Amino acid sequence: MKTFKDFLKEEDGMGTVEVILIIVVLVALVVIFKAQITKIVNSLFEKITEQTDKL
Repeated sequence: MKTFKDFLKEEDGMGTVEVILIIVVLVALVVIFKAQITKIVNSLFEKITEQTDKL
């Protein structure tokens, strides 16, 4: 019984679980807002291209 209680108190794996959850949330946000992110990135690249042509 002591081993089981020690297992429940152990928190070494919590960091890994938290990182995985954060990654899952970020991936979900990218999937949800993919169209908006694509528009923003394309707009930024167009501005960069226009400004480098002026140089």
